Amino acid sequence: MTRLLAGVFVGGAATRMGGAPKGLLRMPGGVTLVDHWRALLEARGAEVVLVGSGDAYRALGLEVLQDEPSGVGPLGGLVALLQRASPAVAVAVACDMPFVTPALLGRLLAAPAAPVVAPRREGRWEPLFARYDSRAVLPVARAHVAAGRCALHDLLYAVGAVHLDLSPDEAAQLRDWDSPGDVTGS
Repeated sequence: MTRLLAGVFVGGAATRMGGAPKGLLRMPGGVTLVDHWRALLEARGAEVVLVGSGDAYRALGLEVLQDEPSGVGPLGGLVALLQRASPAVAVAVACDMPFVTPALLGRLLAAPAAPVVAPRREGRWEPLFARYDSRAVLPVARAHVAAGRCALHDLLYAVGAVHLDLSPDEAAQLRDWDSPGDVTGS
């Protein structure tokens, strides 16, 4: 069986949340967003790491991957994750998606082999709920960094990402927590 590495992206500044680390926000029941993802991913046999600035997450005991290089947004985190995963498969998830179910995660993991498998919402790729073949994507991601092309959407188009079809209910599971109103209104 191919080893699976899962990166929970925690590197955003969370300015709309007042700077509080989003991954440490608590869901109903008291579990943090990061621990929610950790449980979902480990139940599928994945090794879980955090991607991004991890000082606030030190107490969780997870390996933290720093962006490679820093200063290029989530693409730097994806390069670090793919380097760590190589030559295996990696899953990249945003820490602030509390509604993803085990069934939806299972569909992503079970999709046929492709350089990238990701859903599209409102015509845009969802690169931080996606499965990546590190061998196929890492060289292209490094070339994008070198060329200053840092948009993850561009990378997914360049490698021939495959669309994961979602039902309306599944698409709703990809809602994220971007502001305090999202947390209190969930």
